[in-house]
Amino acid sequence: MADDELDAIRRQRMAELQAKHGDGSNNQQQAEEAKQRDTDMRNSILAQVLDQSARARLSNLALVKPEKANAVENYLIQMARFGKLAGKISESGLIEILEKVSQQTDKKTTVKFNRRRVMDSDDEDDY
Repeated sequence: MADDELDAIRRQRMAELQAKHGDGSNNQQQAEEAKQRDTDMRNSILAQVLDQSARARLSNLALVKPEKANAVENYLIQMARFGKLAGKISESGLIEILEKVSQQTDKKTTVKFNRRRVMDSDDEDDY
């Protein structure tokens, strides 16, 4: 992704933020338009960063686990903005990124049994 494009996206985003905070009236229509522009910007960056098969895999993931797909999209966009991506990411590269994100957000479930030994009725049966 070229630096010119990133600068243009940053300027557009800054203008949106300034217009949003400088204007006291928050219309629902303006919020929807800003959300639409943000979605379009995200999609254009992802289209430039991912190849077709990786894009399809990410959209399938978004149907099943939208929060994980959003985390991966944010990660890819951040890497693109800092210039850490060289070329388009293939499906295998996306799978590696998905594994990294899964490891970071992996939830460990633990079960702790709290056994109480106070006046158990089974104690009387032993006599």
